[in-house]
Amino acid sequence: MNDAHLHMVVNHFPIIGTILGLGILITGLILKNNSVKSTAYVLFVVAAVFALFSMGTGEGAEELVEDMPSIGKEIIHEHEEMAEKLALVLYALGVVSLAGLYLNYKKHAKANLVSFIAVIIAIVGVFFATETGTTGGEIRHTEIRANAALPTTAGETQEEDKD
Repeated sequence: MNDAHLHMVVNHFPIIGTILGLGILITGLILKNNSVKSTAYVLFVVAAVFALFSMGTGEGAEELVEDMPSIGKEIIHEHEEMAEKLALVLYALGVVSLAGLYLNYKKHAKANLVSFIAVIIAIVGVFFATETGTTGGEIRHTEIRANAALPTTAGETQEEDKD
């Protein structure tokens, strides 16, 4: 297994884990259920760990694909920049989640405040996760790029407007 393969194996969980964790955390807040909130915190911590693995395999994956036709360094650089932002947000969310787990366990008065802070960080994380996933998908899936060529009725291709 090479770094590109490993990267493809681990890079989906930070995105999916953050989205699911946000939904679970909001549900825990609505239900006022610490067990549900703790489940979300664990998902966030696991997402942060997988973000670390994903960042660790990203450079090797880049080396393997950057010179392939229709890929290029610019599109990979855009994905890398977005992934770095996501990773920082997820690391912060992981630390806040560890604090939330501890405060929930201790039934501390500040546990709810930490939950709301985690929601805010997770919302930012979901934004960066969707952007990172999209830019990553564009590397090999040229059909989802903003400048994807559209077929015309005569079988020719036409550049899509960037509007």
